[in-house]
Amino acid sequence: MRIKYDSEADILLFVLRDDPPVDAIEESGGVIVSYGEDGEPVSVEFLNASVRRLIQAGEISVTLQSKRVSIK
Repeated sequence: MRIKYDSEADILLFVLRDDPPVDAIEESGGVIVSYGEDGEPVSVEFLNASVRRLIQAGEISVTLQSKRVSIK
C-alpha cells in the first residue's frame, strides 16, 4: 500500500493495489473508491483532506499495525 498527498489538489490517496481502476464510486463526504477489473478496491481518495483535518500542512505520520492470528 502506498499513501500519497497532493497539496495542490488537497487530495489524500491510499493506493491499495497497482491494478488500473475500471470503475469508481463517489461516496458522500468527498470519498472516492476506485475498483479494479475484479471488483475489488484499488484506491481510496479523500477530497479536501486538509479542510477535513485528515492531514496537516507539511506533516504526514502513518502508523501501520498488524496482528498475527494463530489458527489451530
